[in-house]
Amino acid sequence: MEISVSEAKALLTDLVRRAEAGDEVILTRHGQPAVRLVPVHGKPSRDEKRAALLALREAGRHALDGPDAARSQDWLYDDRGLPA
Repeated sequence: MEISVSEAKALLTDLVRRAEAGDEVILTRHGQPAVRLVPVHGKPSRDEKRAALLALREAGRHALDGPDAARSQDWLYDDRGLPA
C-alpha cells in the first residue's frame, strides 16, 4: 500500500497496525516513495538464543568431519615416514 505523508498523518495508528500485521506500507512524498513502515522484531528469547547456539555448534561439528590438519598428508608417506 502506498500513501502520501500528508494523508498518513491522519491514519498513522491504522498504518502502524497494518505494518505490524505484515502489510507493506510505503509513505510517499510528491508521488515518490520516501519511507517504508516495517515492524520491529523483539529480542530473541532465551530459548531462541539457546536453539540458535546449538544449531551453530552442530553445524561446526559437521564442518570438522574428515581428516584433520595433522593427518591430511599421510598419503604422501609410507609407514616408515619416507616419501611414498
